Amino acid sequence: MKIATWNVNSVRARLPNIVEWLGQMKPDVLLMQEIKCETAAFPFMEFKAAGYEVRALGQKSYNGVAIASLYPVEDVRETLPGDDADAQARYIEATIKGVRVASIYLPNGNPVGTEKYDYKLAWMARLKNHAAALLRDERPVVLGGDYNVIPDTADAHNPKAWENDALALPATRAAWREILHLGYTDIFRALHPDKQNAYTYWDYQAGAWMRDDGIRIDHFLLSPEAADKTKQCFIDRTPRGKDKASDHTPVMLELLSKETP
Repeated sequence: MKIATWNVNSVRARLPNIVEWLGQMKPDVLLMQEIKCETAAFPFMEFKAAGYEVRALGQKSYNGVAIASLYPVEDVRETLPGDDADAQARYIEATIKGVRVASIYLPNGNPVGTEKYDYKLAWMARLKNHAAALLRDERPVVLGGDYNVIPDTADAHNPKAWENDALALPATRAAWREILHLGYTDIFRALHPDKQNAYTYWDYQAGAWMRDDGIRIDHFLLSPEAADKTKQCFIDRTPRGKDKASDHTPVMLELLSKETP
């Protein structure tokens, strides 16, 4: 089973790039973030033409997450538990071929020292609690998405530039580690512990893409049952070099099926 995560930064603006990439890479599941459209405005027909069933949770102009799958999407959850008043479209979860998957768009949190950073930390605490609950079922769980977390200095081209940013503050990294300590694996880094320049995001400004001034903020966190089935995980940089590209690029995960010897 091939599962990809991609912050598409507006699904309608990037639709030709996304459809082209789906045809080339053929993931079984694509987790999307920042679709930036209301649910009814999602281009369902174009995905259906490519063979994908989509469950989307959108809101006007901002945020929004979706799951596209070649297989039936079952038991969909459209909220992260813990705050009934939270109306931001940042979390969608479903079961596909026995694997529980979630598309996550974790809050950015900037500027630091405002309610936006408080919201980020509170959201991460809610995610931790829900991630712990998911582990109790002892089934493969794949939490993929744009976490807006730079886990370590190795995950930034210029670590000093991010020292005071919400993506890399000690409290942010501590909250990230709390989720890992539940038993989840940052599977890309586990498979590539020494890989340099492994970035998933490059700002549009100041020629960051051309200078490879990137950061790794798009991640897959896997339960032990999913980590044990992992064949590979890699970053596909190709889409970031396309015209009208998202500022993020996809990360691909491949899990072995039960039938695989």
